[in-house]
Amino acid sequence: MPELPDVTVYVEALARRVVGAPLERLRVTSPFVLRTVEVPATELDGRMVTGVSRLGKRVVLALDGGLFVVIHLMVAGRLRWRPRGATPPRKRGLAAFDFPSGTLLLTEEGTKRRAGLWLVRGGAALAALDPGGAEPLALSRDEFAALLRRERHTLKRALTDPHLLAGIGNAYSDEILHAARLSPLQLTTNLDDAELSRLHDAVRATLAAWTDRLRAEVGDGFPEKVTAFREGMAVHGRYRLPCPVCGSPVQRIRYAENEVNYCAACQTGGRVLADRAMSRLLREDWPRSLDDWEERMGARA
Repeated sequence: MPELPDVTVYVEALARRVVGAPLERLRVTSPFVLRTVEVPATELDGRMVTGVSRLGKRVVLALDGGLFVVIHLMVAGRLRWRPRGATPPRKRGLAAFDFPSGTLLLTEEGTKRRAGLWLVRGGAALAALDPGGAEPLALSRDEFAALLRRERHTLKRALTDPHLLAGIGNAYSDEILHAARLSPLQLTTNLDDAELSRLHDAVRATLAAWTDRLRAEVGDGFPEKVTAFREGMAVHGRYRLPCPVCGSPVQRIRYAENEVNYCAACQTGGRVLADRAMSRLLREDWPRSLDDWEERMGARA
C-alpha cells in the first residue's frame, strides 16, 4: 500500500501537471471504483484544479466550485501519467482523468478491487473521509508521547492505525521500529521516556529520508515504481536476509495478509517473537531465541 512518502511524491508530481488546468473529463471504467453517488462524474467536466493534497494515504484533487476528488489506492492501486486521451488497461483500468497536458490513469493490480474513488462536495464531506490521524511529521515529542500513551496498543498497531497517525502503513512502520530499536509487540503504555524519544526521532527521520529519496528518484517525472518493497530497506520484505546493522537474519510474524519484519538482535534482545499460526502448530518446538532459530535453519539447509 502506498504510504506517506509514496503518496507525497504522487501529490507533488501531479500538482506540477494539473494545478491551474481544467479536468476535461473523468472516465470511470470500473463500476466498483466509484464509492459515492451524490456528485455525478459529469459535473466535474471542465472544472479547474485548484490544488492537490494528501489526506492520510489518500490523494485529493480540489476543483473549483467546492468539489473534491478523493483517491484511495489501498494495496494495489496505482496512478499512471500517460499521453492525453490514453485508454485505461482493459483488466486493470479503473478510471481516467483527462487534462490538457495528459491523462491520469487509476489502475489496480491483481483481482481484488479495493481501490476507491470518492466525488464529494464541500469541506465537511471531505472531512468525513479523514480517519483523523495526526500528521506524524508535525508532532512535537510531547504531542507524540501523549498520543501513543492515550491507549494501550502494540507499537506496530499504533503506528499503522490511521485514527492515531496519518500515512504510516506496514512497510514504513517496520523500518521505523528497526531504526528505533524497539519490538513491534512492545506496548505503547510500557515505553519509557528514552524509548519514546527514540521512536519519535525514528518516525521523523525515516519518513523524511524516504520521501527525499523517492523525490530524487522521480525528479521531474511521474512515479512509476511505487512498491512496498524497496532496495535499501533495513527489514521490511527482507525475511531471512541479513540485518544491515548487525548481520542477523531478519525475522517475521505473519498475520492475515500481512507480516511484520524485524531484527531480533537489534529490537527484541535476541528473542524470536511468536508467529501465532506457526507457534501454535509447533508449540514447544517453536524457537525461543535467535540462537535456537539459527540452529534450526542451519539443520534444514
